[in-house]
Parts: sequence; structure tokens; C-alpha cells
Amino acid sequence: MINDIIKTDIVVIGAGPGGYVAAIKAAQLGKSVVVIERQEVGGICLHSGCIPSKALINVAHKYNEIKQFSSMGIELNNNAYINFEQTQKWKQTIIDQFTNGIKRLFKANKIKLIYGEATFMSNHELQVSSEFEHFNITYEYCIIATGSRPIELPSIPFGKRVLSSTDALNLKTIPAKMAVIGGGYIGVELSQVFAKLGCKIDIIEGTESILPGFDARLISLVKRNIKKSNINVYTNAMAKQVDEYEKGVTVKYIENNSEQTIEAEYVLVTVGRRPNTNNLGLDNTSVKLNHRGFIEVDNQCRSSVPNIFAIGDIIEGPALAHKASYEAKIVAEVIAGRNIFREYKAIPLVVFSDPEIAVVGLSEEQAREQGKDIIVGKIAYGANGRALTLDAPEGSVTLIADKQTKKVIGAQIIGIEASNLIAECALAIQIGVTLEQLSFTIHAHPTLSEMIPEAADVALINIH
Repeated sequence: MINDIIKTDIVVIGAGPGGYVAAIKAAQLGKSVVVIERQEVGGICLHSGCIPSKALINVAHKYNEIKQFSSMGIELNNNAYINFEQTQKWKQTIIDQFTNGIKRLFKANKIKLIYGEATFMSNHELQVSSEFEHFNITYEYCIIATGSRPIELPSIPFGKRVLSSTDALNLKTIPAKMAVIGGGYIGVELSQVFAKLGCKIDIIEGTESILPGFDARLISLVKRNIKKSNINVYTNAMAKQVDEYEKGVTVKYIENNSEQTIEAEYVLVTVGRRPNTNNLGLDNTSVKLNHRGFIEVDNQCRSSVPNIFAIGDIIEGPALAHKASYEAKIVAEVIAGRNIFREYKAIPLVVFSDPEIAVVGLSEEQAREQGKDIIVGKIAYGANGRALTLDAPEGSVTLIADKQTKKVIGAQIIGIEASNLIAECALAIQIGVTLEQLSFTIHAHPTLSEMIPEAADVALINIH
């Protein structure tokens, strides 16, 4: 069935954290908006990424904490048991609640949602195909927000027992043993989750360390916790081949020029993500892609076609949901007539490992490489009363500031709730807060947030 052509101010392709934020913001700014989504609103982040993984991380943390309750005087008469089927049901209730919330916002802002596959016919027209019907849509502006997908290794294709991160998050039972190819943030997060739930893990990482790209000091505590758990790490190791059997896999990898073998129930492949820019019919437009398949955009996220914008994982930069949402708001404002530009002065990067790692702005090394004269202040979690009452004394807060202006230009936090604490640091960098201003901002006591002004105090002392 072919319907009449739909006309709209803005069409958004993809309803993930970039697409749905762009749609809602644009509608609130007075534009008519149509959203095209091939699966479900919320995108990968909500259904098979950020939200479900953090739900399972929370479960794993709580289950692991039970083992330390006796030191606080809490005695359990029976051993704790994980009903993983119920865990997955609970996880799904969170996803459903979030999904329905987005749909309500679409309805409240008069956004038309169409489920189907979008294909460009030209710079101003799309065709949307679903199982039963086809829509042609003409638009004044288009925002492409189609996200990314896990990279599939040619020599190790996904299968029944070769899992992507999406597959691993939807396992119905906890495996006894799992091999993980890739020790980046996704590999580390999921490895620690399943290890805490009783699964033996082997990580095969191609570089010299897990979490490549992070400061060695930051990841030292994560490495120590990994070593204490059911996780073995093989670095400078390259996965070569996976053989699947009815009840397991054999993973062959090269380490120190020697072939090694690991047997497991499953192998999880987490070697990165690639942009979803294929199968969109971009050949029918004048939109330019770079050699890596990313859409080329300017500092307003405008592509080589003036009325087509791109945001999120399909443009260069870190593949982060909050980066996509930020770009979504920029684009909506630009389309509405505001002359603003994106700037990535303070994009927080968080690893929900144990303990958590959160960084924003410049590291000490990056600042010095840029020729900046800096001062550094560091405070340990062990000196914070709230951290001690939470039985979480491991970690630190580090602030990096420009020595001349005393403005904060970077922060690194490792420890409990680092993901939440980093927000204040991001704001400080974004608006140019000085160490003195942080120091004289009253923080509630006892809280973890007190470590931020205390780190500022240390930095001020270090000036002299």
C-alpha cells in the first residue's frame, strides 16, 4: 500500500538518544516533526546498550556486596541466589518504562512516529518502507541519527555462541565460562558483571593493557579488582579463530608468537562499533562520507547538503549517547534560526567498571603536550567520611587547572559514584570556574562531592 506524500518541516531518521532529543527539541521550537524508527524508540542505548548494561551492573554490584555484609555486622542465614530469569524481567521493566516515556513525550509534542526503513530518494525526499506500507516524505530539513552497530570480525562472525554485546545482555542464563575478545570499556564492564555473577572470564586484548587510552594510574584499581575476581587477562594477544560446538566454543589466539587455546561456553566480541550509514540511500543525495563511513559535517553538524544534518555515532568523535543528545539540541536550535556551534570542551567519559572511572577535559599529559603550565590537586577517597561509611575507600579525585588563570581544565575520578561526581567538574570546565570558586562553594557534609573542593584546595596549595 502506497500512501500520499507526507510533508513536514523536519524528518528525523532514528529515535535513539540523538534522534528523540532532536525531535522533541525541534517540536518545542515550533517545527512539525516526523520520526522514522526501524525498531523501537530509545535506540541501541535504551534497548541493548547503556540502560540494560547499567541495570545488570547494578545487580552484579549488589550481589557481590552481599559477600561483604558480615564485616558490617549483617549476617545472612542463607546463601544469596541469582534468579537470572527474574533479573532479565526486571531489566525489561526499566526499558519498557523509559520507552513509554519517550512515546508520551512524542505525543505531547505532536511528533509523528513512523516505524520502518528510511531510504533517501533525493536531498529533499525519503521513502519509508514497512511490512505493509510505503510512505514518501518530503522535508525542509532532515536529521540523520541512525547510530552505530558492533563491529563483526570477518574471521569471527557472530553466531549462536559468538556474541555481540547486545546478545550478551540478553542471555537467559549465566554461563559458567566466557571468553571476551576486546578489553575496552564494553568488554571490561560486561566481564566484571558476569564475573560477579559467578562466570569465569578470559579477556583477550590486542594492546598492552585493558582500557587502552586511559591513564595507567586510573586503571590500576580496576586491574587489581579484575585480578581478585574470576577474570584472566591476556594482553598483546590477537584472537585468530573461533570454532563453535553444540555446547561451547574454542578460541584460538596468538600471544608471544605462540598459538594458545581457550574453551568456553560463549565468546563475546567487543572490538568497537561502526556507523550505520549504509543502506540509507545516501548515494541518491550529495551527502559526503569520509573513508571510515562517517558523515562529514561542519561545526553545526550540517552535512555537505545544507538541509541535511547528522548527529551521534554517525559523525566523528566518541560514540557516546550524551554527545548525541548535545548535538541534537544544537541542530534543533540551528534549524530554528539560532546561530550556535558545537564545542567539545567538556564531554565526560565514564567507564562503569569496578571502581568507576570518569574523566572530562584535559588530562595532565594532554595539558602538558599542549604547552600549558598546570597545577594539579588530588584527594583520596580514603580521606572522605562518606566514602568510608559506604565501605568504598578506594579511589581519588584529581583536578587539573591552568596555573595562571586557576581555571579548571580537566578532571579525573576513580571510585564509587565517579559517574555522578564528574558532572560538577564538567560544568566547572564548561563555564570557566576557578579553583577558588570551587573551594568556596559550600558542599553538603558528609558527601562524596566534598572531595571536589578539597582537591581544589590541594591544587591551590601546590601553586606555592
